[in-house]
Formats: sequence, C-alpha cells, structure tokens
Amino acid sequence: MARRAVGGRSGVGTAVRAARRPELRLPPLEAYGSGGLEPDGDYDGLEFREADLSGQDGAGARFMDCALTGCALDETRLPHARFLDSRLTGIRGVGTDLAEATLRDVEVVGARLGGTQAHGAVLERVVIRGGKLDCLNLRTARLKDVVFDGCVLIEPDFGGARLERVEFVDCELKAVDLHAATLTDVDLRGVASLEIARGVDRLAGAVISPGQLVELAGALAATLGVRVE
Repeated sequence: MARRAVGGRSGVGTAVRAARRPELRLPPLEAYGSGGLEPDGDYDGLEFREADLSGQDGAGARFMDCALTGCALDETRLPHARFLDSRLTGIRGVGTDLAEATLRDVEVVGARLGGTQAHGAVLERVVIRGGKLDCLNLRTARLKDVVFDGCVLIEPDFGGARLERVEFVDCELKAVDLHAATLTDVDLRGVASLEIARGVDRLAGAVISPGQLVELAGALAATLGVRVE
C-alpha cells in the first residue's frame, strides 16, 4: 500500500518517498595509531577503537572507509570534516563541533552526544540508530535520505534546515524546533512521543498519524489563531 502524506507540500493522496539507506561495506581496516587528529588530516581505511579524541582539532579532516568505535569526542573540533562510507559506533561526548561537516553513506549506532554543533552540516544517506542526542544543533543543515531509528532526541534544533526524505522510526522527539525549516517527504509517524516547541506551522511536507494530529491539535489551533472553548 502506498504511503500517504497528510496535507502539506506533498499533497493529500501522493506517495511519501522513502529514504534511501546507505549500503555500507567496510574493507579490512588498520588500527589507528596513538597520534592525535590533525586539521585537514586524511584518514583512510582506519579503525579508531576506544580512542580518546577529546579536545583534539580535526577541522577539515576526511574520514573515508573508517570505523570509530567507543570513541570519546568531548569538545572535539571537526568543523568542515567529511565522513564518507564510515561507521560510528558507541561514540560519546559533549560539545562536539561538527559545524558544516559532511556525512555521506554513514551509519551512527548507539551514540550518546550532548550539545553537538552540526549547524550547516550536510547529511546524505545516513542512518542514526539507537542512542540519545541532547540539544543537537542542526540549524540550516541539509538532510537528505536520513533515517533516525530508535533514537531519543531531546531539544533538537532544525531551525532553517532542509529535510528531504527523512524518516523517524520508533523515536522520541522532545521539544523539537522546526522554526523556518523546510520539510519534504518527512515521515513522523514512527515517533512514539512527538513534542514540537516551535515551528508547528512548518509541518507542511510531513506525514503524521491521526493520533499525532490529535496531540498537535492545540498547537495547530494556536498557530492559526483559532480559539477552542
């Protein structure tokens, strides 16, 4: 059965396009040495296992066919970094800087991150599975073919972002900010708990369930200036 949009740019009765997921097949990897990250560094076919990268500067670095497993990323600087055909498992950290970074054909599994700065980032064919993301800053970011699967997102900021073919599956979405965001083929039906702090008027282009529509009725009425008595 075709998936149907509820109102918005996609229009009632039009199929919602599913996100394309990455097909990640990592080659045999070499262990990363003990040296620190370097700005504009080039990391190809490496496994970073239980590495403490806290406070290091990898601005503009390129990670190609890499695996980061159990790494600490507290205050790690990775603006303009590129993660391509890579898997990030069990990463953790507070204040990680991924501003204007690129993630393409990437899997992120079981991450526990707080205050991550990813404004202006580009995510394409990315799966974020499990874990908890607090105060994720994705303002003005571009997300295309992205799946959030089994995640808890607390106060994520999508202000001014562009989301196309983005799915939320078995997720909790708390106090999300959609101010000035643009949504196209965004599937929110799999969100177990949906709380929108700002930008409920930006839901055009998304599909929600009838139950979610009831839950959002008050916020939608307030946005439209409708009094309910």
